[in-house]
Amino acid sequence: MFQQAGMNNQDAMPPKPENYLVWAILTTVCCCLPFGIVAIIKACKVNTLYAGKMYDAALLASQDAKKWCIIAAVTGLVISVIYGIANFALGYSLYDL
Repeated sequence: MFQQAGMNNQDAMPPKPENYLVWAILTTVCCCLPFGIVAIIKACKVNTLYAGKMYDAALLASQDAKKWCIIAAVTGLVISVIYGIANFALGYSLYDL
């Protein structure tokens, strides 16, 4: 009904999924390097797949990028908490160095 002339439903592009690249870079720098790198790789694939009209694969890559960003952030937080507890328990401080 509201389609433009010459357009059919097969030509319609779904909205581009979020690539989470900024979050991937932040979690790499601030939280957990190995998992952050995986998140960056997945985030970079989103735009490439979307441009290649592989919309389902782009959506899957977007979901994977988000998953790896969360894994990197949680891992970095857990390691930081364990490190802080260990330092407190052992009585270390920055001033002892």
